Amino acid sequence: MTPTETSPPDLIDPPLGPLATTMGMTLVEAGPSRVVITMPVAGNTQPYGLLHGGANAVLVETAGSIGAAMHAGAGRMVVGLDISCTHHRAAREGTVTAVAEPLSLGRTVTSYEVRITDDEGRPVCTGRLTCLIREAR
Repeated sequence: MTPTETSPPDLIDPPLGPLATTMGMTLVEAGPSRVVITMPVAGNTQPYGLLHGGANAVLVETAGSIGAAMHAGAGRMVVGLDISCTHHRAAREGTVTAVAEPLSLGRTVTSYEVRITDDEGRPVCTGRLTCLIREAR
């Protein structure tokens, strides 16, 4: 991802962090009004070969946190307050795509809805992330 006028520099390098990188996530689009991240199913499954629900939660938190941080701007940081995930269908292979869009962009609290779909565009998981915005330390 290349920096944009609305992107705080600390979100660009590294854009996702070590956990998301280990899980194979790729940042496709980032801005305070929309974040898109892809992730392979392979390597992120539970013992039955299905995409792990925890992997969905990490994807939800990653996408929502990036949007919240971009909304907050430079010199501020975001911390998660609440996360919820509803799993709609199993994914066994391919790639899933998360699209995070804001539900509320406040001065101190933000909430994002994150929709995760499979390669056919079918819903895999819907999540919601609420973050607190505070001054960076």
